[in-house]
Amino acid sequence: MPGQFPRRALVSVSDKTQLVPFIRGLVELGFEIVSTGGTRRVLIESGLPVIDISEYTGFPEMMEGRVKTLHPRVHGGLLGRPDLAQDAEAMHAHGILPFELVVCNLYPFEATIGKPNVSVAEAIENIDIGGPSMIRSAAKNHAYLAVVTGPYQYDRVLAALRLGAIPAELRRELAAAAFEMTARYDRAIADYMVKLTRKNADEAAPPTGEGQRPAFPAELTLRFQRKFELRYGENPHQAGAFYVETDAPAGSLAAGEQLHGKELSYNNLLDLDAALQLVREFTEPAAVILKHNNPCGAGIGKTLGEAFARAWLGDPVSAFGSILGFNRAVDMAVAEQLCLPDRFIEAIIAPEYTPEAFEALTSRPKWKANVRLIKCPGLGVPRLPIREYRHVSGGLLVQEGDTAADALSDWKVVTARAPTAAERDDLRFAWSVCRHVKSNAIVFAKQGAVIGVGAGQMSRVDSVMIAAHKSQGRAAGGVVASDAFFPFRDGLDLAAKSGISAVIQPGGSRNDAEVIAACNEQNIAMLLTGRRHFKH
Repeated sequence: MPGQFPRRALVSVSDKTQLVPFIRGLVELGFEIVSTGGTRRVLIESGLPVIDISEYTGFPEMMEGRVKTLHPRVHGGLLGRPDLAQDAEAMHAHGILPFELVVCNLYPFEATIGKPNVSVAEAIENIDIGGPSMIRSAAKNHAYLAVVTGPYQYDRVLAALRLGAIPAELRRELAAAAFEMTARYDRAIADYMVKLTRKNADEAAPPTGEGQRPAFPAELTLRFQRKFELRYGENPHQAGAFYVETDAPAGSLAAGEQLHGKELSYNNLLDLDAALQLVREFTEPAAVILKHNNPCGAGIGKTLGEAFARAWLGDPVSAFGSILGFNRAVDMAVAEQLCLPDRFIEAIIAPEYTPEAFEALTSRPKWKANVRLIKCPGLGVPRLPIREYRHVSGGLLVQEGDTAADALSDWKVVTARAPTAAERDDLRFAWSVCRHVKSNAIVFAKQGAVIGVGAGQMSRVDSVMIAAHKSQGRAAGGVVASDAFFPFRDGLDLAAKSGISAVIQPGGSRNDAEVIAACNEQNIAMLLTGRRHFKH
């Protein structure tokens, strides 16, 4: 401790950002610096006096640096309590010197495994052993010394030392940060090894059908990093924050970049993600319009401008204050439509914005300063394989995401009349939209555009009523998609009254024959997919 022994710091870092000025500050305060390998070389080249760790331990670094700090004189100096007689006697007997400060961060394991085509051997070599051991020893003994694990801590630590010593509260805070670092580091290694083990097992296993169940671990540990705090959560009286996965894929919302506009809200993020998941369903130019996590409009076309025009006409009233998603760069054909005086947009997510469109959206409408423009270059990637997590009181529900593509070859015509080519196109479109609508979900579509949506109702027939109402008399010759089977013919009869000419649904009800008969009576074609797409 200061005043009893020479001030001494042990320094061994992988990330050398701002290290030299920090160590120079320690030297000016009278610290002796004990250091290792590459860290020592950097400090010596900067003209700073450094004691080699091998000189202190009397034992050489070996095995390409794998063994250098795992030594009793190092860990005795970190774990020793000089004011306890037993510890002081042991330290004196074995020439162990106490450290006042440990400056240490770890091999870049996560950055290494994040590189394309990284080998297993390279990943393994980037598993730090000595670093976590020193950090944990120092953190455990924070009553006697301080552990510094990141450049962001340097200024605060120096300021405290210049006042005399690092206070107990700060040492405890630094220790907590150190344990968080090692826990996160170990979790990353464990996750990598588990994935590697599963990959090897999958490659060795015989091929299985779709019924194969994913492996869920007996114990689940999740790692997310806070990206930013929110003004509030769903409502102003709720606090909120946005956390992201450390290895979030490029096509995810977490990888999006905000280019313009007000800060994102909790509800914005939910709707942006819903827009992202829906719009990537389509390979042709597509536009989607989201309100309260449900699509109120969606369209495809030969151009993005055409797709958006169709999407907006789906429900212009609900589109006011909406969230938009595009699977192509937003261009002037879209921007001109958005800048019309009767339109108001909260946020847009797209792979890119042309310079002209960006200029128009941020300078012309009344809402120009506020609209949130999000760039997500990986948006064109097909559905991302994900796991979904939902908290319930006292627990967590986990499932694989509903991202697997439907096999069109499994779709069956069960009515006397088969769908026409145009109806089939609309049925595929409506089915793609329907899987992103809250259950009970009903989607009316026509000519590559949504014309009515019924979402989140307790009764499927109520969803049909809402979709029919939203269609505003435009449903004649259109199609309907239902995310689950029609339990009775009443919903189908109601859709038929609106002029619907074709239906797509999973089937599987004990009343399928009744529903099929209702279709045949009204010359309606129907496809059964054999797969349900509930979204609660």
